[in-house]
Amino acid sequence: MLREILLDAGLEIIWFDSLGAKSSCIAIHVDWNNCILIDPGAAAMQPSYPLPREEKIILRRKAVYRIRSVARRCSTIIITHYHYDHHILLSDRDLENENIYAGKKLYIKDPNKYINYSQWRRSRLFLEQILNTQGLRLDDFYVKPWQKKFPDPVDDLRYIHERNYGDYMARRRELLLKGKKWFHKLVDYWRKNPWIRDNIVLPDNTRIFLGDGRKVQMGGAYVEIYPPWFHGVEYDKTGWVTPLYIVNRGYKIFYTSDLMGPIIEDYAYHISDLSPDLVIVDGPPTYLYPYMFNKINLDRAIDNMIKIIDSKPEIIIYDHHLLRDANWRKHVKKVIDYAKANKVALITAAEAIGEKPLIDKIVEQKHISD
Repeated sequence: MLREILLDAGLEIIWFDSLGAKSSCIAIHVDWNNCILIDPGAAAMQPSYPLPREEKIILRRKAVYRIRSVARRCSTIIITHYHYDHHILLSDRDLENENIYAGKKLYIKDPNKYINYSQWRRSRLFLEQILNTQGLRLDDFYVKPWQKKFPDPVDDLRYIHERNYGDYMARRRELLLKGKKWFHKLVDYWRKNPWIRDNIVLPDNTRIFLGDGRKVQMGGAYVEIYPPWFHGVEYDKTGWVTPLYIVNRGYKIFYTSDLMGPIIEDYAYHISDLSPDLVIVDGPPTYLYPYMFNKINLDRAIDNMIKIIDSKPEIIIYDHHLLRDANWRKHVKKVIDYAKANKVALITAAEAIGEKPLIDKIVEQKHISD
């Protein structure tokens, strides 16, 4: 039944962490000859993931091969940010010199603003390699910044201020103040450095658009590429992502990209208000708990998922960061139980295609061998 709903909605699972390599890649099939590929990227699992390094590399290669195969069938590619589990460089040896972007319409995260230093550099490397296939240089597509004012996105958040953080309030205020200073430094960087122009058309008919905030009709599908949302907590140093709201074949689909939970209350409230039929959520990074991901933000992510469940979507794909952790079910048990009690199908991407998450298989095998 669940797989039939995904098929009816035109949603295809390409690769996720529950299959053994870091990725959050889906395709939306608009009609028989038109599909949209979203976040075609893959990375090998982190050192703490309980597999030998060689096996992690093989799984990553398998993910890239799968992405390559689907890319051949898609006319449009959307990239929500420049982490390597969300996009692939053409220099990647697992592509075997195949240009998966050739002749496509590319809607990419704006490389000029609401982007951190690391992704600023990565975006330019990504575009440079695409341009080089046509004998072009990135320098030829630089322009002066066309925007001078950059509103602080935290100023637009409302619900984050209504939560009681208890003893953590003082520390939280301190972190927000530091984050604001970091943001202002980034703004200065965006203002002073050359930007990449929009709507680049290449000789091989590849078209490159800056995606942030665009609303596009792609065949029979409506696609809204959101303005930048934080990749995690407020002023998260990993930068920003552009979530997607898609209406296809009568189904409302929300794709979070990397919201790490979501952690920010305003994002969860917005998703819930949309009443989506299908939600693809990157769960909290519990594999970093408690040292790099604290209990306060884990609790926020859990409460925010409950808010999304209250909107009664038909299916929630709950995956990505969450499935890097052998104890993921224990950490989000409250979410799993709440979804079950409210008759909302909350499943991993692996389960959506009829498989068991690889991390669960590894844990079971370890228990048997012990």
